[in-house]
Amino acid sequence: MKLTQMISHQQETLLEMNKNHEAAIQRRNFLGIQLLEHEEILCSYYEKVNIQEAAITKRNSILEALEKDMRDLELAINEEKRQIDLKKKDVLLKRKLEEEITMLQIELNELRTNIINTNHRMMAISAELSMKQAAALSLQQQIKEKELQMDKCQRRLEQGLSPYPEKEEEWRKMLRDKKRRQRDKEEKERLAEKEWRQLPNGEYTTAEARPNAYIPLNARLPLPKPYGAQAPFKPSQPGANMRHFRKPELKPIEI
Repeated sequence: MKLTQMISHQQETLLEMNKNHEAAIQRRNFLGIQLLEHEEILCSYYEKVNIQEAAITKRNSILEALEKDMRDLELAINEEKRQIDLKKKDVLLKRKLEEEITMLQIELNELRTNIINTNHRMMAISAELSMKQAAALSLQQQIKEKELQMDKCQRRLEQGLSPYPEKEEEWRKMLRDKKRRQRDKEEKERLAEKEWRQLPNGEYTTAEARPNAYIPLNARLPLPKPYGAQAPFKPSQPGANMRHFRKPELKPIEI
């Protein structure tokens, strides 16, 4: 009885184990299927990741190429800017050169005008100089003629003749008038020396008038005061014998 029960129990246990085994197999199969599905999904993910990585690598390569192109473009832009700056400088230099050329052309025209005016002035000066040279030659000829005439007149004067033979009568008349004027002058001087001056007492004299009054130095009013009987006299002019007298030397007074 016990053995039967034990066998039944073992059979039940075995059945239970078989059921569990089948359930485990089914679960294993289910899990295997899920694992396969997950592996497929994972493979798909890996493939997508690889594709993404390849795309990223490609994009990185493209970005690197773009960055290189950008650097090249920046270098090209900088070079273009440098060339533009050089062109601008060339344009400014060209404008400056054009302005300088214009100024030089203006100065050249002015210089040509000045040269033409200078040539005209030089021609006028040359013509004037020629006229002055001709006038100078004529004047020199006239001077020579005048010198010859002066020599001739001087010789005639030394001989007591008129300087000009054609004016002999006028020359003699001029000499007579000159002698007459000289005589008249001498006569006037002689008469002037003999002029008489009447004194207050009614007498006449040729002596110079003596001062009879003076103005005192300390007077309040500058009124003349008569000398009276002690009037000063005018000293006579020193004679030739004064040269024998030596002028006294004044010595300083010591106090």
